[in-house]
Amino acid sequence: MEHVTTGLPMSPRRLIVGITGASGAIYGVQLLEALHALQVETHLVITEAGCTTLALETGHTPESLEPLVARRYAPYDFTAAIASGSFATQGMIVAPCSIRTLAAIAHSHADELLARAADVTLKEGRPLLLVVRETPLHLGHLRLMVQAAELGAIIFPPAPAFYTHPRTLEELVQQTVGRILSRMGFPNTLYTPWEGAPDSPAAD
Repeated sequence: MEHVTTGLPMSPRRLIVGITGASGAIYGVQLLEALHALQVETHLVITEAGCTTLALETGHTPESLEPLVARRYAPYDFTAAIASGSFATQGMIVAPCSIRTLAAIAHSHADELLARAADVTLKEGRPLLLVVRETPLHLGHLRLMVQAAELGAIIFPPAPAFYTHPRTLEELVQQTVGRILSRMGFPNTLYTPWEGAPDSPAAD
């Protein structure tokens, strides 16, 4: 029998990472560092506001992050590979995700490359994880999260657990990054999963 192929590309070990102008740029930086250590081919896009927050909070520039990624794209480069669904990936993470970007994604309003890449990720049925960094939240924010979730996005606020008794900011950030990676299917040792209280009684 003649061998028949589907013509569908295999999804490589490849992720898109977006960084927006929300506070919490350290999540994006440490995520890139972790993906680099895991040898994941990472494609990065940072919004204009994200570049400002990145510099203010971490001292990094988009250029200083380039050694951690396979490629970095300009904020409005709609000819970029990540703007097309034919560019196979294992999904996309937006860390941190601003409310502005959340609104663009929820309404399929691709006014920047980051929002376009997210929209492509959703339409191709790939996981899109949004680290929404805002508080408090009014009803409009909550409705945007619902709309994005209905489209298939994973809403992932950076809410750390304290059962590991973290002592530094870095430990708190690493815990969230580790959980993000696990949710996207990348095993790691950046966080300690809950396995029950040490002195909990056994069932009869």
